[in-house]
Amino acid sequence: MQNILSDDALAAWLRLSLQPAIGPVLAHRLLQTFSDPRALYQASYSTLRAMLTPSLATSLIQPLSCNDAQYIDRALRWASETGQALITQAHTCYPARLRQLPDAPLVLYARGALGQLAQDALAIVGARNATADGLDHAQAFALYLAQQGFAVVSGLAHGIDAAAHRGALKAGLEGGGTIAVLGTGADIIYPTAHRALAEDILSADGLILSEFALGRPALAAHFPKRNRIVAGLSLGVVVVEAALKSGSLITARLAVDMGREVFAIPGSIHSPLARGPHALIQQGAKLVESGADILTELHPAAGRPQSVSSVAQTSFARSSQALRSPTWDAIGYDPITEDQLQRRTGLPPAQLQVELFALELEGHIARRGHGQFVRTRA
Repeated sequence: MQNILSDDALAAWLRLSLQPAIGPVLAHRLLQTFSDPRALYQASYSTLRAMLTPSLATSLIQPLSCNDAQYIDRALRWASETGQALITQAHTCYPARLRQLPDAPLVLYARGALGQLAQDALAIVGARNATADGLDHAQAFALYLAQQGFAVVSGLAHGIDAAAHRGALKAGLEGGGTIAVLGTGADIIYPTAHRALAEDILSADGLILSEFALGRPALAAHFPKRNRIVAGLSLGVVVVEAALKSGSLITARLAVDMGREVFAIPGSIHSPLARGPHALIQQGAKLVESGADILTELHPAAGRPQSVSSVAQTSFARSSQALRSPTWDAIGYDPITEDQLQRRTGLPPAQLQVELFALELEGHIARRGHGQFVRTRA
């Protein structure tokens, strides 16, 4: 294997990745016979016909099309720019865990620090339309895991993905960093609102990764493919919030199929976005309440408590003020009205309102619609 391939070799890998009717699974099978894509394209029709249908064998001996030649030239020029690279399976930077997949991408388009691909990684995924609590949890978990040296992998989508990337970035250059896996070409940031976030990732020695050709727009069929890379890069997948039918649960199922760990953060039984994590827990996913729970599962022999960041501590610990308030325990973890609280606590209305105001002022609870209150901290 080479660390840097010649343009001729890269061109052959790119051509194979673009070859109609030959996906990664069949390409891998062919490469078990041929030393590399160049040898495949130099093979005779009779050799190829022994392995393939007549139409596929014929397509491989045809001259390179004009369109493909133009695209390959464009991709090679793109990869020659500073901070951009084409990572083929003949490249020493190609991620070892991803290589284990039967449909591992032939070529990865990368922008940023390739060293991210050598690190242990954990994926954090969840709902695009996440709750405030879900966003806080994703960011706190990502910060904690990045501080422990893990690269945090996610998909740069709205909601939980973006919160995970931002949490990892808060760990600074001493942290494990973050990898954004795109469902578009590596030269297109989707959603466009996350262009600044993508630049922040690159500025912090993070990585943007895609298997899709340059210029490829966001299409629905791309995202399940993107999700397998998110899972394939990682030791495990953390699901924060997700509906029962969602891309996050697809990622979790892919992780199970790959033999990766799946972790789920529980939520309120009344929240539609808790149904996905709860279903995963019922199916055997690990219920986690802190980043330390994840490390315990990954490294059970370590048996030592892990340090947590101030942000994570804030997200998951009660303050002494809240512990002294009888109203705190009465609120529980689901939305509740003032009338319900009065029945639970037996407090006079004036005293209850004072305590609610104090808890809200200190940020322990939030006022929602229809006169309801919810906890903002565990």
